[in-house]
Amino acid sequence: MVGYTTLGTNDLERATAFYDALLSELGGKQLLNDGRMVVWGGDGGGMLAVCKPYDEQEATAGNGVMVALAAGSQERAKQVYDRAIALGASDEGEPGQRAGGFYGGYFRDLDGNKLCAFHIS
Repeated sequence: MVGYTTLGTNDLERATAFYDALLSELGGKQLLNDGRMVVWGGDGGGMLAVCKPYDEQEATAGNGVMVALAAGSQERAKQVYDRAIALGASDEGEPGQRAGGFYGGYFRDLDGNKLCAFHIS
């Protein structure tokens, strides 16, 4: 149901390098880079974008906002989480089994946006 999610950044070059490396773990490839916004897509249909805010104000991470990246397996979810941490992300909850067959690892990207690499079995 979700077509795409956009995250704000104050350093587009740094965010692009982070997400190029991270999303390649999930088969993501850049679909658009217009100098203000970069969009990645893959086989899952949904897209993720980072951009400089349109209103030209500082980008901030939203309280309670999170992007969940479907990994396809527990092993892949852990790989994506580990890769994010290696790329400089901060830990928000190591990968593990949660309620109802949900397995996820939580992290914040270089701009403070919260993400989760997950799999539901």
